[in-house]
Amino acid sequence: ALLGTGLCHVGAEAEGFGQDARTSPPVALFNWTAQLVEETYTNITQKCWEFFVDLMRNVTVSELCEWKVISRPYSLLQACLEDWADHLHYGYPNALAEQYIFQSHHRYFHNCTLEHQALFDPPEDVLLAMIIAPICLIPFLVTLVIWRSKDGKAQP
Repeated sequence: ALLGTGLCHVGAEAEGFGQDARTSPPVALFNWTAQLVEETYTNITQKCWEFFVDLMRNVTVSELCEWKVISRPYSLLQACLEDWADHLHYGYPNALAEQYIFQSHHRYFHNCTLEHQALFDPPEDVLLAMIIAPICLIPFLVTLVIWRSKDGKAQP
């Protein structure tokens, strides 16, 4: 039931286990071992990845670097990985989720370059001048204000 078509919609609760409401489900979630949780999360993350790959089939090569086009599949992959980790109390971020995120970047987005040049800090001498110049102006401006106010006339 967990791996059905609504895989990435954690908010929708699975309906029953085919048993009467007064009986216990076959496996109580709070009694799961760490190994069973990890195995379940591994299987679900594989389904999340397959769903992402299926969505990316609709994206052309020229659109791979356009955020408006890829944001939905990418966000759904991230949400699926994060929501199921949260649902299973597995912890997020985790190594498996990171592996799928890195795999998505390597497979689909490795040729994307920045359209705009990246901004860098200026050289140290320019940065130092930009910091010291305003600091040196402060005593000069204070002196100017005091000197102009010494004539005793009220300023309009």
